[in-house]
Amino acid sequence: MIAKTPKPPYYAVIFTTLRTDFDDGYEDTSLKMEELAKQQDGYLGIESARNELGITVSYWKSVEAIINWKNNVEHSVAREKGRTLWYNEYQLRICKV
Repeated sequence: MIAKTPKPPYYAVIFTTLRTDFDDGYEDTSLKMEELAKQQDGYLGIESARNELGITVSYWKSVEAIINWKNNVEHSVAREKGRTLWYNEYQLRICKV
């Protein structure tokens, strides 16, 4: 689904990944993080696609909203699992739209 974003300015967090072969809990965690992000103040939407390369773009009202999401405890746990278990390589980019 294509996110319905407001008129700019707003922010995009672009998360690009190359996965490992380890899948244990990945899909459940990914879905849980998407649902949890939707509950965060300042969340505007998400778009995601995956083949060999995964790209997820989440949209936010402000940098403060992005920082609050980064500091969410459950999100922090999921990020650590991503770094240690699920991703061979990843890149995070934040830009103002």
